[in-house]
Amino acid sequence: MLRPRIIPCLLVHEKGLVKTVSFKSPKYVGDPLNAVKIFNEKEADELIVLDIDASVDGAEPDYKLIADLASECRMPLCYGGGIRSVEQAKRIISLGVEKVALSSAAMADPGLVTRIADELGSQSVVVVLDVKKRLLSKEYDVFVHNGRKNTKQGALETAVRMAALGAGEIVINSIDNDGQMKGFDLALARRMRAAVKIPITILGGAGSLGDIEALVGACGVVGAAAGSLFVFKGVYKAVLINYPNVAARDALVGRALGWGPEGNKQ
Repeated sequence: MLRPRIIPCLLVHEKGLVKTVSFKSPKYVGDPLNAVKIFNEKEADELIVLDIDASVDGAEPDYKLIADLASECRMPLCYGGGIRSVEQAKRIISLGVEKVALSSAAMADPGLVTRIADELGSQSVVVVLDVKKRLLSKEYDVFVHNGRKNTKQGALETAVRMAALGAGEIVINSIDNDGQMKGFDLALARRMRAAVKIPITILGGAGSLGDIEALVGACGVVGAAAGSLFVFKGVYKAVLINYPNVAARDALVGRALGWGPEGNKQ
C-alpha cells in the first residue's frame, strides 16, 4: 500500500550541515554524516540531501561526500547539487544514490530531465522547484540559484511540464515558508496535488508533527519533507537531530487519512 513519506531534508553548505530561513542566513547545525547515522537509527522513510553551493558556484558535485553519504545511508537517498549532465547523474547513481535532484539545471535545460530519465528511469529523476508567491497574487514563480533569480515561470505550469518531460517526482520548496516553522503552504500543496499526477513532496514550513498531519490530511499520499523540524528542538531551537518513531508515524498517517488499525480506510 502506498503511504505518505516523512522525509528529512539536509542542506550542505561548505561541507557542513546548515539550516536557512527564507533561503538566507545559513546556520551550521552539524556534520552531514553524523546526521545520516542518526536518521538511520530512527528508521527515516527517506532522505534528501541538497548541496546549496554547487549549482551557484558552477562546481562539480562533491563525489567524495556523496559516496560517503550513500555508504552510510540505510534509507532511500536523493541527492541534488551541481548536476548538469547525464554522465554526472549516472556517476552519482553508481555510488549508491537512489535519486538525483535537478533544480536550476532543469530550468536552464529542460531536455536534461528527459535525457536522464531515458538513461536511468523516471523513478531516479526528481525536479526541485523553489517557489515564491507573487506580490498581491495567488500565483507562484520558480526561482533558481538559492532563491536569487526569478525565472518568471509559473510554479504549477512548470511542475506539469517537468512531469511530462520524464521527472518521476516533483519537490515543491517554499521560499516564503523556509525555516519559519509555521506550517506548510497547504493551498499551494492542494493545487500541486491536483495538477501533478506523479509523486510530489512538499518542503518548507513544518514546525510540528501536526503540520505534517495537516499536509497529509489535505493531500493524501504525499511526501512531507522538513529541515528545521528534524534538526531543532524547543523554542530556542537547540540543535538536536530528531524524527518520529514508527508508532508515531503510523498514528499520524492513520489520523490524517482515516485509516483503521489494519491500515484500511474507515
